[in-house]
Amino acid sequence: MMIWLLGILVVALPVAYGFRMAGQKLTGNAPRFRDMPSGVAYGYVIGAVVLVWLVWTYIASWLAEGPAANQYFFFRIAIHGFLIFSVMAISFRWLGTKVGPEFTKKLFRNMPATAAFGILIIIIYAVVSIFAGVIAPYGQEEILGAANVVPGGNPAFGGDPAYPLGTDQIGRDILSRLIYGAQNTVGIAFVTTCLAFFVGGSLGFLAATLQGWLDQVISRTVDVLMAIPALIFALLLMTIATVWANELGVNRTIFMVLIIALIDSTRVFRLARAVGLNIVVMDYIEAAKLRGEGLSYLIFKEILPNATAPLLAEFGLRFCFVFLTIASLSFLGVGIQPPLADWGTMVKDLSQFINFAAFAPQVAAAPLLAASAIALLTVAVNFVVDWMLHKSSGLKE
Repeated sequence: MMIWLLGILVVALPVAYGFRMAGQKLTGNAPRFRDMPSGVAYGYVIGAVVLVWLVWTYIASWLAEGPAANQYFFFRIAIHGFLIFSVMAISFRWLGTKVGPEFTKKLFRNMPATAAFGILIIIIYAVVSIFAGVIAPYGQEEILGAANVVPGGNPAFGGDPAYPLGTDQIGRDILSRLIYGAQNTVGIAFVTTCLAFFVGGSLGFLAATLQGWLDQVISRTVDVLMAIPALIFALLLMTIATVWANELGVNRTIFMVLIIALIDSTRVFRLARAVGLNIVVMDYIEAAKLRGEGLSYLIFKEILPNATAPLLAEFGLRFCFVFLTIASLSFLGVGIQPPLADWGTMVKDLSQFINFAAFAPQVAAAPLLAASAIALLTVAVNFVVDWMLHKSSGLKE
């Protein structure tokens, strides 16, 4: 396999050169081909090879029968998911250009399909999180009569139509726990991110405005905290907080929110301080000081409105990191605690089903459901953040 891959990469070099030369001849030396770098032409050829391989493999997945078809199980799911989400994103963007006020129509017309996809996924996750109790067919703690039911709902493979995504080892419905997991994981991550931005943003703008010894004290403290790896630091503090939570009778989740918010507020502080330092030297800030405006006016009326774009983009990125940190802590056993549903815990609890991937891929899909939910939201938020950064930069296509 490796020899074939190296051979394709080598053969693609002369093919890319021929592709660029043919394009120049056929288009009358158009700028698109005349100014095309060799790396870009090589990328087009490799992209075409990958596309042909995808089509060939997809056709082979339909022709395969019996055990041989198992190796294409996840490939077909990925292809179908990509096509479905692509159609959804394009349809959502088209609908946005037809429905709503004029400013939203203009926004959707200038929006790439990736951003439309991200916004659609975020809306779906938000609706599922808010109305989890109505959407979920069973409770997140409810133990049903059947355990280890295979996803898919096909009785021939050990499934049950009553549990389309199967059940876990103690008989809880995976679909219901995925839905409640959105409420718990995403909701807690959102609250944690808001708290981190309130603390980090306030201290960052305060340090940028006052400067002097206050700026030095806060900045050096932040440098010390940032020198420690975030996940290891959170794991250490959560281990200590577990003891305190038992002694004080306080829910461990509250400690987790405070710890992650404290750790992530250091990153927000650095950004807010850097942006604030660039703003406080502007003439309108000096004019506000000469007018006798107070500190709160300078921060909330002058600095914050001019720092909204980078902070909003950072909010999306911080949300992803907080979201993944919570899932990681839950996977390690110190995050959101049972019986509450959490995607990180679900990946850990269902991980042994991956051993059945070779001969029963529908069983191995169980732990990947929660992992896919985590990955999908992370990708969606990053798509929206990339678009927001592009808009705030003032660059044009």
